[in-house]
Amino acid sequence: MSLPPEHEWDEYDARGRGAASGGNDGFLGLGDPHEHDETLADDVLAPPPEEGTFRPRRRRRRNPVLKAIALVVAAALVLTASVYAIGSLRDLVPDISFGGEAAPEDYEGPGTGEVQIEIPEGAGGGQIAEILVEEDVIGSVQAFTAALSTHPQGGSIQPGTYRMARQMSSEAAISRLLDGNFREINGVTIREGLWVDETFALLAEATGHEVADYEAVDPAELDLPEAADGELEGYLYPSTYEFAPDATPTEQLQLMVRTGKQVYERLGISEGDLKDVIIKASIVQGEGMFAEDLPKVARVMENRLEGDSETNGRLQMDSTVHFIKQERGRAGTSDADREVDDPYNTYVHQGLPPGPINSPGEAAIQAVLSPTEGDWIYFVTVNPSTGETKFATTFKEHQANVSEFLTWCEDNPGQC
Repeated sequence: MSLPPEHEWDEYDARGRGAASGGNDGFLGLGDPHEHDETLADDVLAPPPEEGTFRPRRRRRRNPVLKAIALVVAAALVLTASVYAIGSLRDLVPDISFGGEAAPEDYEGPGTGEVQIEIPEGAGGGQIAEILVEEDVIGSVQAFTAALSTHPQGGSIQPGTYRMARQMSSEAAISRLLDGNFREINGVTIREGLWVDETFALLAEATGHEVADYEAVDPAELDLPEAADGELEGYLYPSTYEFAPDATPTEQLQLMVRTGKQVYERLGISEGDLKDVIIKASIVQGEGMFAEDLPKVARVMENRLEGDSETNGRLQMDSTVHFIKQERGRAGTSDADREVDDPYNTYVHQGLPPGPINSPGEAAIQAVLSPTEGDWIYFVTVNPSTGETKFATTFKEHQANVSEFLTWCEDNPGQC
């Protein structure tokens, strides 16, 4: 070991002592061997220093009271968050009923007196409730809609005029709305095959308007299909209608037009095919008396339209001649009638007439869309009293059937 220079000894001695306290004994035995070094005893005899950094930490036992308090605080925080979340949900969904909330206002019992309520077409539960509240039939919209949502027939309320009482419970009001005995039926049936003028007369009689009121309606105000070319004939769909008491002629006709358009769409008739389909269906409707005969009449019409039939492409339908004259009540036509030069006279002109000759119903339209397969070229109603109709594939066979018809005419004078 090399020794430091003597003039540096004091410094190193001090540094040695200082270092000893840090565990460095590299300079032991360099001083006087007989001199006692107090620092040595202190250094050797002193207990080892505490080195907390490397000693395992002892786990302290937690106070059970503090632990319980912590759990209570945590539970309180969770509860507070839940209450806040529910409060937010109530803001988003106001119709949910919570235990502490008061029940919506509602009357009790069947009510008293009588008031007429008009439920418009397409009205939902909320709109119906608002109408009833306005007339003091029920206590609140909320009570009615809540009762309606749990009723098994809640979605079956029909449009129309109802006789209701004032201050009824929601349940009592719903029962009346579903009871047909309290509904005013203002229906009018427009049967298949009627001309426009005949339809106007029926509507006027049933609703208290004048025929002139319907004649004054501009077809341009109605949502007619393009195929109609601005004409009503053929597009006032036959059905049973219930009109509101204050429905105008325009509104009535519009409902009939709209109903027809819904049928055409459901049957899948394109706008490009609609005109021909309705023209053909109107002729089928005018010729056939029974639903089972309509597809066969439609087939005869298609066979004649092919152009190579014995009729040379002429339909030769009496119903088109009747339309020209606007006369009912006679079976068949006269020679003079069949010679009239009119575009609707299918005895004179080939192909289809320029427009429908009446308002056909769904059965006639279906017959045109799906005619019965067959080679028939002719048909005749041999007994107009019963509607019996016979079909033939040749003119000779047809003539035999016509003889039956003429016999009926002889037995029923004035009807042919």
